[in-house]
Amino acid sequence: MTVAALLAERTECNARFFEESADRLARVCHLMAERFARGGRLIAFGRSPAARSDARHVAVEFVHPVIVGKRALPALALRTDQLELLAQPDDALISFGIDPPAPAGCLTIGFEPGSADWTFEPPSDDPFVRQELVETLYHVLWETVHVFLEHLGSSGAGAGSSSFLYPFLEAGAADLDSVVNDVAASVLIKSREIGELRRRTIGDGVELTAAASTLQERLDAGGKVLAFGNGGSATDAMDIVADLQSAGRRALDLSADAAILTALANDVGPEVLFQRQIIAHGREGDVALALSTSGGSANILAALAEARRRGLETIALVGYDGGRIAADALADHVVLTPSQHIPRIQEAQATAYHLLCELVALAGRGDA
Repeated sequence: MTVAALLAERTECNARFFEESADRLARVCHLMAERFARGGRLIAFGRSPAARSDARHVAVEFVHPVIVGKRALPALALRTDQLELLAQPDDALISFGIDPPAPAGCLTIGFEPGSADWTFEPPSDDPFVRQELVETLYHVLWETVHVFLEHLGSSGAGAGSSSFLYPFLEAGAADLDSVVNDVAASVLIKSREIGELRRRTIGDGVELTAAASTLQERLDAGGKVLAFGNGGSATDAMDIVADLQSAGRRALDLSADAAILTALANDVGPEVLFQRQIIAHGREGDVALALSTSGGSANILAALAEARRRGLETIALVGYDGGRIAADALADHVVLTPSQHIPRIQEAQATAYHLLCELVALAGRGDA
């Protein structure tokens, strides 16, 4: 299957999923906002390693908002065995996979049949496509919750600093149904934006195919992938490592060990978080895979430089204009997502690294 065919499948599924889900998505987001206003939290959980990467991604997005002026909202990524102990009736729960029943009173959101009160099932059997659609959905949930919180009275300034995302929400808006309808319409706009951004990220597929070829050669020769990133990009590193390991490929997530990360950050500085781990684990013949929305994070730059010094191949997925990574050609293969909106960048990057995995698998089967 070609890159164009793989991208076309995503475009069709993306359009169908959000056309079917937009109104319900707006309404469940309003219910979430009501719970946040009452002091509730968002609790995310998943059973598989890939599912847990989504749970952590949801938590970091809500706790560490990337839009200037937006409040931090309480969110946790928990194990399923922690739910009974820590979940409260005012909480909203988002489940990645079918998991144990939620405690009484919780609002539940899921993506598999029978997994929740509010189910949004992606129209695809491909786990990569499903994950990409779900990631867009929970990013939209995060963006939209702030709109409804302000509508409920946390701000008297309409959309406030979200106005560039939701210009229709003017000060004094009182008709909730009208707001829901407008938010549902904006969901469709966002779905079209990510569809177009995926297309621009993948382009003619030449750079992605070359990166996949490098990745396959190194893995087939016994090398391993060292993946790393910050924040939401750290959860993306977790996801790609889970995908590679599930396919029997050697991969390490350099964002995973809290003891190592906090020791290095406290005793030396955050700039060395990944560089020191490249020194410890990187060997000639390995691949360093960096994920960065800005293309300029100091610890990403240091790790890529160290990887090159040690003879690793380097692949970088970057947003904005590519930052220093693209400008100074600091990676052997650079896949650029030309956007300044971090959630959309991460969604397109998920498509890019999933396609890397698919291309490696197809080549291994002789189907590429």
